[in-house]
Amino acid sequence: MEAAVYSVEGKKAGNVVLPEALFGVKWNADLVRQVADSLLSSKRKNVAHTKNRGEVRGGGKKPWQQKGTGRARHGSTRSPIWVGGGVAHGPRNEKNFDRTVSKKMKAKALHTLLSRKWKDGEVLFVDQISLPEGKTKQAIGALTTLSGVKGFELLFKKRRNSAAIALSAKNEKTEKAFRNLGQVEVVEARNLNPLTLLQYKYLVVENPDVALKAFPKIAKDRKVKKN
Repeated sequence: MEAAVYSVEGKKAGNVVLPEALFGVKWNADLVRQVADSLLSSKRKNVAHTKNRGEVRGGGKKPWQQKGTGRARHGSTRSPIWVGGGVAHGPRNEKNFDRTVSKKMKAKALHTLLSRKWKDGEVLFVDQISLPEGKTKQAIGALTTLSGVKGFELLFKKRRNSAAIALSAKNEKTEKAFRNLGQVEVVEARNLNPLTLLQYKYLVVENPDVALKAFPKIAKDRKVKKN
């Protein structure tokens, strides 16, 4: 498989050979859903917290005597049925939502999404994105010219979740230039994950000859030696 590589001015600059292992994977919705749910659960910030009857203030004394008042018996005002009492079965911040995902599953899901985006025409390869001044104006200009490529007209016009830009190496100036654009996220190619591909419509790969080699790979199973 081959794909066209464009310059930051939106002109064709050459071709790149796409690895079959990255862009020729069969769609697997179940795997993508399982990995995405696990990653989202692990990212969850457990903030909500309620106090149970052992943590609320007061309630050390029995409200009234057990019998003879004509009212229902109560042992403490900390009871969940009292106003100001503890909460029964409420959210607790010590609950652990972390889910384990193997590197092999995560990489396989990433390759599946890359293949799907490539088939849908949502992957754009750019030879180089160099914004030495780190200005937002330069980033806007780059997106405007790249949106002139056929099939990527919404690259800059889309207000939300427009594109993820995968850089071949860390570039602080380029990251700074795109920082003020809310519809774009800049990541290093080696840090690309399935959640990013699911969130953003387009994927822009800078310097594909280097970036494609940096994408997470599926580790080969080690052969166990038999004695």
